[in-house]
Amino acid sequence: MERTGPPARLSGLLAAFSAALLVAGGLAASAPAAVAADADLARNGGFEAGLDGWSCTGGSGAVVSTPTHGGASALRATPAGSDNAQCSQAVTVKPNSTYTLSAWVQGSYVYLGAAGTGTTDVSTWTASSPGWTQLTTTFTTGAATTSVTVYTHGWYGTPAYYADDLSLVGPGGDPVTLPAAPTGLKAGTTTSSSVALSWTGSAGATGYNVYQGGAKVLSVTGTSATVSGLAASTAYSFQVAATNSAGESARSSAVSATTTAGGGGGNTGLPAHALVGYLHSSFANGSGYTRMADVPDSWDVIDLAFGEPTSVTSGDIRFSLCPATECPNVESVAEFKAAIKAKQAAGKKVLISIGGQNGQVQLATTAARDTFVSSVSKIIDDYGLDGLDIDFEGHSLSLNTGDTDFRNPTTPVIVNLISAVKTLKAKYGDKFVLTMAPETFFVQLGYQYYGSGPWGGQDPRAGSYLPVINALRDDLTLLHVQDYNSGSIMGLDNQYHSMGGADFHIAMTDMMLTGFPVAGDTTKFFPGLRPDQIAIGLPASTQAGNGYTSPAEVTKTLNCLTKKTDCGSYATHGTWAGLRGLMTWSINWDRFNNGEFSKNFDAYFGG
Repeated sequence: MERTGPPARLSGLLAAFSAALLVAGGLAASAPAAVAADADLARNGGFEAGLDGWSCTGGSGAVVSTPTHGGASALRATPAGSDNAQCSQAVTVKPNSTYTLSAWVQGSYVYLGAAGTGTTDVSTWTASSPGWTQLTTTFTTGAATTSVTVYTHGWYGTPAYYADDLSLVGPGGDPVTLPAAPTGLKAGTTTSSSVALSWTGSAGATGYNVYQGGAKVLSVTGTSATVSGLAASTAYSFQVAATNSAGESARSSAVSATTTAGGGGGNTGLPAHALVGYLHSSFANGSGYTRMADVPDSWDVIDLAFGEPTSVTSGDIRFSLCPATECPNVESVAEFKAAIKAKQAAGKKVLISIGGQNGQVQLATTAARDTFVSSVSKIIDDYGLDGLDIDFEGHSLSLNTGDTDFRNPTTPVIVNLISAVKTLKAKYGDKFVLTMAPETFFVQLGYQYYGSGPWGGQDPRAGSYLPVINALRDDLTLLHVQDYNSGSIMGLDNQYHSMGGADFHIAMTDMMLTGFPVAGDTTKFFPGLRPDQIAIGLPASTQAGNGYTSPAEVTKTLNCLTKKTDCGSYATHGTWAGLRGLMTWSINWDRFNNGEFSKNFDAYFGG
């Protein structure tokens, strides 16, 4: 799986290169002297107050006591393979004014710059500085510019860099005062896991922080928000505070709300710990064809692989059993349907899985959306199925440029998929089982990258499942991300984790249970799901996919997440005894491997 790194900011690099040439030629001019009216406008430029005022991508920044240039503290920021560890802050400035930006830095490939100047954004850099070196650049603001963003960053995959005593000298912008506390906070629609809030805005506010039980859970720019990831039938208290560059206001009066009963996709009748597997029903491969009647009793959810579209954009999904020429032991349709009924009578759930590696589905139009609903409904009704599994891979989901907020998606293929699934859920009711099997690229990678990014150039598929999961979280029975066929992914510890051992599954699952800021933006926080909505996806054998995990490592994974033992070096953010279970590709490959995967699950949960 290839991952596209963040785009190079060409103008910034050219400016940096020009500056480097000037320095190399001994032509660098000294910064202009500040006039009497000028002031240092940077907030906490010496990092003596920690990271107050600063935002660092991917949680890459930290404050250290050594080395420092001045005072007791300095910034240390650590780039990763695909994160340049940018730390930035917005500063209020005056239009048509000249400013001098400087900072003392240490390390390799350290950059200092300003963006949003309204004229030409600037940056300067040093290729190597084993000791403290001062970087300086100047810029003039545009006629309408009242705020600029100053930043430092390193380069991808290089060691940590240090910065200290950053200053922005020039005319101060108009004074900014704290906004008043918001008023009129009220609770609106509640579900089993969410509460909608709205309030009256405060003059001068640029954003709002939402508090739940005294802890900040969301940051938004508008006057409404939905707090998700809550427990059913539980009372919660909320407050809101207004924010701007001067800081945060007092909090509003509190409002209480109680979530409704149920949740997690309704009363689906799944056991407390469930084993989910895909059954190769429409094709054959090296694992051999398994008849529905021969599926072992260990499997609680059986996903029929696959329903596929007549064309990528038609929305017309079709499903049929494997041809006898390909699968000589295939049963008749009547026998297949009878076996499904027998499995359901034994308490099992049988779903149609849409997509897979070869089944690209792009609901780019409302016509395709409506065709998707009608064709999927026909499959469910014809075979008497319990629900739907969404296994969109490849290029099925991709975010349009400018679609940057997972909470309010605008891309048609995303919006239409959400609408289609909500229609199916409404048609079949609370017993409808809805599951999803995205790859890590489409989910956990969203911690670092979302869509094409603020500057364009990233892979627009990055994190593209997040708006779908978020919009359907109250209808979702199970999310089982494929922890296989994956590149290394950064966890909440800001370290990269790789397939094949307990560490990867622990880190990836912790992200889905804890939640995370999308693309490092703390104002766009993806709330975690409930543990009963989470199963861990693994390959059943070495032949089934890259990232095979031995039974011993699977047991360590479950111990860590449900008991907080055997966790290794990764520190989880909770203990989730209610974790629903495991998913695997596939039932066929597990039978081929003498049932190793299902036997380990049964032994662990007493199946």
